Amino acid sequence: MKVNETQNEGLKRAYEITVTADELDAKVNEKLAEAQPEVEMKGFRKGKVPMALLKKQFGQRLLGEAMQEAVDGAMSQHFEDSGDRPAMQPQVTMVEGDDWKEGDDVKVAMSYEALPDIPEVDFSAIKLERMVVEPDEAAVDDALTSLAENAQDFEDRKKGSKAKDGDQVVIDFVGKVDGEAFEGGSAEDYPLTLGAGSFIPGFEEQLVGVKAGEEKAVTVTFPEEYGAEHLAGKEAVFDCTIKAVKAPKAAEIDDELAKKFGAEDLEALKTQIRERLEAEYAGAARAVMKRDLLDKLDELVKFDLPPSLLESEAKQIAHQLWHEENPDVEGHDHPEVEPTEEHTKLAERRVRLGLLLAELGRKAEIEVSDSEMTQAIMNQARQYPGQEREFFEFVQQNQQMQQQLRAPIFEDKVVDHIAEQAEVTEKKVSKDDLQKAVEALDDE
Repeated sequence: MKVNETQNEGLKRAYEITVTADELDAKVNEKLAEAQPEVEMKGFRKGKVPMALLKKQFGQRLLGEAMQEAVDGAMSQHFEDSGDRPAMQPQVTMVEGDDWKEGDDVKVAMSYEALPDIPEVDFSAIKLERMVVEPDEAAVDDALTSLAENAQDFEDRKKGSKAKDGDQVVIDFVGKVDGEAFEGGSAEDYPLTLGAGSFIPGFEEQLVGVKAGEEKAVTVTFPEEYGAEHLAGKEAVFDCTIKAVKAPKAAEIDDELAKKFGAEDLEALKTQIRERLEAEYAGAARAVMKRDLLDKLDELVKFDLPPSLLESEAKQIAHQLWHEENPDVEGHDHPEVEPTEEHTKLAERRVRLGLLLAELGRKAEIEVSDSEMTQAIMNQARQYPGQEREFFEFVQQNQQMQQQLRAPIFEDKVVDHIAEQAEVTEKKVSKDDLQKAVEALDDE
């Protein structure tokens, strides 16, 4: 087997791999010898079929297998000997193409772009600033007020008051289709918050303006995609009796409110809020510091980038931004989006930082643990209530999805690894200053 270099320019590499006919024949014979003890054929005892007959019967079928294994072995050996790591899947083609016939040597052309050599980085020379915000009483009070509004109660409006959007009406109702009451279409003393969108579209709007003691016929049409097939698309009339009209009232900020949110008393709830705010502020400050670190690395470390990776990333960025600017186009049946200079510049940064962080993580032997992956999958699965198990199984069977979840965890772990060795100073700032710094991240 021979491997001859045909191109070595920058990061581009090309080789011609030759597997001789004798080598292929030997590999086929090796495979036949492995299979011989288990082969049964009419007229011969198990394992006693002559090699010549086996080769005549199965040799042609095993030839392609042997050819693939030989080429794969040659490629693996080449990467091990050269130390090259391809930026993308190498392109492999047979030199002879359709002209090749059994008994000929096999010549294969292999080309790829090698990952660049990435220079060492002195992390101790990197200076970073971590913003620190301490939750004040005003922030805690704001959070308490928000919790009280979310835990709102309702109190009866004055007699004769009309129901407004946001009010709660207590109703008895009977739903009918074609004059006949249907199963599940009736209830008594039902508390319905107007504007909450919990009923069929159009139902709640027709109850705005009603008074306690009134009767109201509400006419609606069930959606075409309604779960119950016998009601889908049908017009229904709900005879409603309004028993009470209630206005929303924020809950009192006291121990009872605290208990609604699982705390022993109000002071315990305040402590929980402070801890949550501290975690939120710390997460925001970390995002600001991470961007600063990536900016510094982007300026500090320079190396050649594989053109294929750069082109692929630029096209992906252009395509993604095009869809953000054209949200009405859901599919990908649209003219090809050509990357601009701005897209290419952004792609250069992403590819450079991606390769740099991957290399730094490799050298530091940073890995994403099974428990970290499980937690990430569970967090993502919460977006699909009732389908968590199906989502979990989907991710387990989808390598691309696993990589999408693993990549940000790995990146954060590498960033933390660098930050531990960098010179980090803390700076106390206000909540507003931190907010402005976070908003600036989105503007860049």
